[in-house]
Amino acid sequence: MSKYALLIDTNWCTGCHTCEMACQIEHGYPMDEFGIKLAHIGPWQITEDNWQDAWVPVPTEQCDTCAMRRANGKPPTCVSHCQAQCIEFGEVGELAGRANERGISLFVI
Repeated sequence: MSKYALLIDTNWCTGCHTCEMACQIEHGYPMDEFGIKLAHIGPWQITEDNWQDAWVPVPTEQCDTCAMRRANGKPPTCVSHCQAQCIEFGEVGELAGRANERGISLFVI
C-alpha cells in the first residue's frame, strides 16, 4: 500500500490563507479548526538589510489529505486552491526525491 504525503515549498508561500479556507469549507470545520494551518514566522531583523518574514503551511492532525476528494480522483483541496502552487500531493517516494533536490520539508500524513 502506498503512503502519501504533502510536499510544501515554504519558499513560495505568500501567506494568502487560501489553503486554510478551502480546507475549512471542504470539511465543514468551524473557524478555529483546520486541516492545514499557516504559521507566521517573523518579522525579525537578521542583519541590517535582511529580515525574516515568512508563512509556513503546516498540516494538522485533522488532515486526512482529503480522502473523499481523492476517492473521486481529485487532489486535496489545499493543493487545488494554493494560489502560489507551492503545495504538492503524491506518493512519499516520489515527493521525497523532489524535497531532497529542493532542500525543503516533506509532510507525511
